[in-house]
Amino acid sequence: MTSPKNAAADAAEDKSEGGVRAVQRALDILLAFKPGDDGVPVAELLKRVDLSRPTLYRLLDTLSAKGFLSAQGEPQRFKLGPAVGRLAHAWSAGMSYETVALPMMRRLWERTRETVSLHVQEGAYRVCVAEMPSTQPLSFRRGVGYREQLTRGASGRSILAWLPVKVGELSAYGAEGSADAKRIMAQLEQVRAAGHATSRDELIQGAVAIAAPFFESGGRVVGSLGLFGPSARLSEALVKDYAALVQEEAQALSAALGFTGHSG
Repeated sequence: MTSPKNAAADAAEDKSEGGVRAVQRALDILLAFKPGDDGVPVAELLKRVDLSRPTLYRLLDTLSAKGFLSAQGEPQRFKLGPAVGRLAHAWSAGMSYETVALPMMRRLWERTRETVSLHVQEGAYRVCVAEMPSTQPLSFRRGVGYREQLTRGASGRSILAWLPVKVGELSAYGAEGSADAKRIMAQLEQVRAAGHATSRDELIQGAVAIAAPFFESGGRVVGSLGLFGPSARLSEALVKDYAALVQEEAQALSAALGFTGHSG
């Protein structure tokens, strides 16, 4: 499967570096797999990683033996193995979205000084799980634990837009009749096109909300990162600028959760 001469040279190099180079190469192989990959041939892996064929085969053998990869077919096609799943479970069990999102929320709060909050989906609702209130005299906040239907407000629609929901199913999420469902579906299309949702005077008179979705490693939408402030302070131009910041931090949060795709 491997060239003995090249494999011996690679092994000697890895040994001379205390095995660090071999670990780096193995991690490069694992990180080369993308969401949706279900059997990647060696020829494709060679395009994704900067390794010689003998080195790649040697590391594929090791990763397969340890359960990080599995192979099938002839020629062989590789996919991530059960050991990766065990690591993912251990990682996700020891973290909370609030903890991971803290740096993104802090940056957004420091750059805008408006209220910043984190919402996660709970069935047909979204729940506020973290909030950094604005310190300005005129401001809006909902508080941790606040719960609202997904069809209402920017924080909800920015989640709902990435759920596989048809117009006839929107009543379960808060739509009131077919006309309202069609209106909401049009809003969701706009949210997907923009990558974020905005609202004015919807849940609170005089309030402006901007929210963008964040995703877990498998691509499932988890919740939204939102910013809230008074319309007296948030002009249309400022809303546009802040929307870009919200999307930027929501994407950073998705990346921190292992998501490598695109929300738009």
